[in-house]
Amino acid sequence: MSSASAARPKAKTIGPLRALVPYLSPYRGVLVLALAALLVASAAMLSLPIALRFLIDNGLSSKSTDTINLYFIAFLAAAGAFGVFAALRFYLVTWLGERVVADMRSAVYARVIRMDPAFFEITRVGEVLSRLTADTTLVQSIAGVNLSIMLRSTITVVGSLVMLAVTSLKLTAIMIVLIPLIVAPLILLAGACARFPARRRIASPTPAASRTKR
Repeated sequence: MSSASAARPKAKTIGPLRALVPYLSPYRGVLVLALAALLVASAAMLSLPIALRFLIDNGLSSKSTDTINLYFIAFLAAAGAFGVFAALRFYLVTWLGERVVADMRSAVYARVIRMDPAFFEITRVGEVLSRLTADTTLVQSIAGVNLSIMLRSTITVVGSLVMLAVTSLKLTAIMIVLIPLIVAPLILLAGACARFPARRRIASPTPAASRTKR
């Protein structure tokens, strides 16, 4: 199985994820609700600094109890909306990922049991089990929670840049210049660590672990 995994080419794009569309189609209603919850949660999170600004500038400075209560309730409403819709988004995405993976496993199993006996003479049983367990779990983590987090982060970054541009164009230009200078070395370092052989990373603590076990 290790040789088959080594010979398998690594995907450089998310194009293969298009194969998940037939499995997502029966749950398009849940998918729409998850996207709506994602948008509302992102908007509520972006509104928290604005609500806090109005609470400090207009509420606390007015020295009026009613005004302070009004802005404080607005701030709590934004925080509550963010918490509720973020939890709803996480629940819907997790439920959707589990259902899609369950349907994929059923489809793979139905396909495997109809294969010719010659297939099982060539293919190892461990590789078949890996398709049913490890690969589908990886698809669940990528196409479910990880994709949702990526969309949330993208919306947050874009919304933050728009709010920053409305506040100060000069500060926005400085941030746009500085962010690539900070992120580029991190990407290069991550690529260098990924190219470092895993066997060397694992072999270094092996003697110590062996002595500890003894």
